Amino acid sequence: MGAGTEFLYRAVDALPDDALRAPSALPGWSRAHVVAHVARSAEGLTRLATWARTGVETPMYASREERAVRIESSAQASAETLRRELITTADELDAALAALDDEAWLAEVRTALGVPVPAAEIPWMRVREVWVHAVDLDVGASVDDLPPEVVDALLDDATATLSEREGCPVALLAPVDREHTWWLGPESGSGSVEVRGEAAAVLGWLVGRTGGEGVDAVGPTGRPVPVPVAPRWL
Repeated sequence: MGAGTEFLYRAVDALPDDALRAPSALPGWSRAHVVAHVARSAEGLTRLATWARTGVETPMYASREERAVRIESSAQASAETLRRELITTADELDAALAALDDEAWLAEVRTALGVPVPAAEIPWMRVREVWVHAVDLDVGASVDDLPPEVVDALLDDATATLSEREGCPVALLAPVDREHTWWLGPESGSGSVEVRGEAAAVLGWLVGRTGGEGVDAVGPTGRPVPVPVAPRWL
């Protein structure tokens, strides 16, 4: 989590102020929107940590609408404010997590989508945010820059999430640089498409951060087939 936060800091700090207003890799969002989102997300995760520690329900956001309004408003702030809030909200989250005891880590909270999870999931939610959104800034960082353990954890997360989505294809993800494989889809078994490539390339395709470069697919007979289209992740 700390390494991902530092990675994101460096990417933002390397940008001239006016470059924060340029488009990010996320449709409809500038780089300032991405930075604002990460800062507001840190605040939301801090609320979840506080909920776990105190037992007083404090959701990440009052509503999806309120979340969107806060991100949009924050994205209009000065570059100085955006940079400062990226740091201060991360520090506040660190402090909130450090205050959790063994019992609090097991306390149930809810994600922004209303999914109940133990507080022990909060650090992973932050890991996912900082590494993936560093790529979304579109400043040269890519999924290839993610540590192998983060790539593998994101493959775990994304395959589990996407497999429950309507229309998810059935495929075996078989990165050529891993001994491990991942199943995608509502069921597994023989006769499925096999998606190949280096793990980072497979992840980039799966979570919609690349156009599928470095990934190919074969059918049950071993012949090349079109790479399937995965549902939207996050």
